[in-house]
Amino acid sequence: MATFTKATFDSARYALFRPTYPRQLFDAAFRYHEQTRGARWDLAVDLGCGTGQATTELTHFKRVIGIDPSEGMVKQARSALFHDSVNQIEFAKGSAEDLSMLSDSSVDFIIAAQSAHWFHWNKAWPEIARVLKPGGTASIWGYGEVAIPKYPYLKPLISDYHGGPDQLGPYWEQPGRSIVEGLLRDVPAATEASPGSFSEFRRIFFSSPHITDVPSPLPTILKKTVTWSDLLHLLRTSSALRNFHDKHPEDLAHPDGDISKRLLLQLIRSVEEQEGRRIMPEKDQIQVEWPLGLLQARKKQ
Repeated sequence: MATFTKATFDSARYALFRPTYPRQLFDAAFRYHEQTRGARWDLAVDLGCGTGQATTELTHFKRVIGIDPSEGMVKQARSALFHDSVNQIEFAKGSAEDLSMLSDSSVDFIIAAQSAHWFHWNKAWPEIARVLKPGGTASIWGYGEVAIPKYPYLKPLISDYHGGPDQLGPYWEQPGRSIVEGLLRDVPAATEASPGSFSEFRRIFFSSPHITDVPSPLPTILKKTVTWSDLLHLLRTSSALRNFHDKHPEDLAHPDGDISKRLLLQLIRSVEEQEGRRIMPEKDQIQVEWPLGLLQARKKQ
């Protein structure tokens, strides 16, 4: 989390190249919410909202608040708001562990999109329970390591880049990285962390067999079509790469490009060797995908 809260963090680049969440994900969250008897659609909250990518999808609700501990992220989210949304959506600096800006039983619906691995859940679940209305719901998701399904033989190169001891492995903030790579399986159940507050808690996984081993996964829904050059920009949004370059600034002057560029060149070279053809990084497109874990909880009525 510390990397994203630095004043020098490029939140605009982060917003541009991170994956966008599919409509199916929000529809699943809304369907879960509307199953509550007498479900209300007054106030939704996005915890760890970042640049507001997911927050702006919550316009089913009369009022929406995005909350993030990074002033830079909040500023970027505000600047990206369309003029006709400013009376419906607002952004504020804050944390999942301290929602004192919100009164008891005031929120209908809560999400956290790729931020749950930063939370201290022994404090976050009780706070979520406090602010949710009876029957209110929470849908919380996180995605793991990027994969290129058309070329499964590239997975070892990608995994070594992200986790290798001589690559980015030591530069991830833990335990956050392990939690999100485990698709939030290490996040405690709401029913256990806040006993007596929730009537239901469940875990849902979206993945392909060649990506990760999770119980009873549904088909992958988090996908994006990019050029090989776009893939490089996506790789460069990681907090571990930023931490790596803070420790090893000389890597930026490497004659073959920095560590992320060298990975891209490895990936392209491997495909060229396997396919017997030349890759044009700025033109040729690939589909990338991410396994995703979804947690859903409902407060007792």
